[in-house]
Amino acid sequence: MDISGKTIVVTGAGNGIGRAVTLLLLSKGALVAGVDLNAAGLAETAEQAGAGARFSQHEVNITDREAVAALPAQVVEKHGQIDGLINIAGVIQQFLRVVDLPYSEIEKVMNVNFWGTINTCKAFLPTLLTRPQASIINVASMGAYTPVPGQAVYGASKAAVALLTEALYAELLDTKVSVGIIYPGSIATDIAVNSGLAAMSESSDDPQQKTTSPQEAAEVIVNAIEKEKFRATIGSDAAMMDKLSRLNPKFATRMLAKKMGGLLG
Repeated sequence: MDISGKTIVVTGAGNGIGRAVTLLLLSKGALVAGVDLNAAGLAETAEQAGAGARFSQHEVNITDREAVAALPAQVVEKHGQIDGLINIAGVIQQFLRVVDLPYSEIEKVMNVNFWGTINTCKAFLPTLLTRPQASIINVASMGAYTPVPGQAVYGASKAAVALLTEALYAELLDTKVSVGIIYPGSIATDIAVNSGLAAMSESSDDPQQKTTSPQEAAEVIVNAIEKEKFRATIGSDAAMMDKLSRLNPKFATRMLAKKMGGLLG
């Protein structure tokens, strides 16, 4: 899809990968409706973009189904059309084993990562189906295919997003809506800090742990829209674990458990 002149909705546009994707889309001539819970973050994205009316700010909690349902009309009022949806907003869980993880934390992660994606897809699909060409890109995680100890529910939520996206692809084969799923590895964002996980944010400072920049991640995501890709990974870690988890899932699981399990104490 040629994104120049197209209107793309980006969730999580107030920071990290969502901001980087927003800035890249705008630089390529797209119009962007940025959705985020953090109004200050959206304002900062707008300031960095300097795109004027081509970027609209929508302070919305994606777990609020009624608020999300009202978004399409708001975006159409601002930009006149909607041609794409990129679901990036997400949270990780407290770094705890399932046996120690509060149900409130489990529900929060599933509500944001899975139900938030359901809410936006359901809200925007009717409009996208009317367009001559449209796109949905959902961002999952390497954790969707390689389980990380201490992030079991996060991985489960992203695995649910992945299967949902693949099913949407199958359901929309005979339409003009292309659908793709993205699997990032370790990205240099503030997601750990924003989720209150000091241990994980400190571990990300390890010079031996290679991370991908949000800008590099944005290139992969925007390319997936332009090339109508069904599936893409971000980072050498995600690519490696993707292959290893297919060839020998038990070995991949044990390897990551040994590497990350120490953070659980």
